[in-house]
Amino acid sequence: MTVLGGGYIASGPAGPARAPQPYLPAGLRYAPEEGAGEVQTPLLGPAADDLRIGDRVWFRHAKAGELCEHFDALHLVDGDTVTESLPTYRGEGRTFL
Repeated sequence: MTVLGGGYIASGPAGPARAPQPYLPAGLRYAPEEGAGEVQTPLLGPAADDLRIGDRVWFRHAKAGELCEHFDALHLVDGDTVTESLPTYRGEGRTFL
């Protein structure tokens, strides 16, 4: 399955620790010849077979800065439940770059 976006690599030296990790649904992994992409991210694994257009895939990111540059809110997740959504500085109408 190829998902839209998701691949915001954290700043700093390149490496696996800077890449966002597919989190939900459980059982997703990157294709070995690809990886995280800002436009599209191919994913493999048993859970990929069940995804349909419009389904959400959640990633855990190494740092919040890249997300705050692209999105209006960050979602706090406990298990598989969104417990709260908080505005980023973009969501508050501010830009720094």
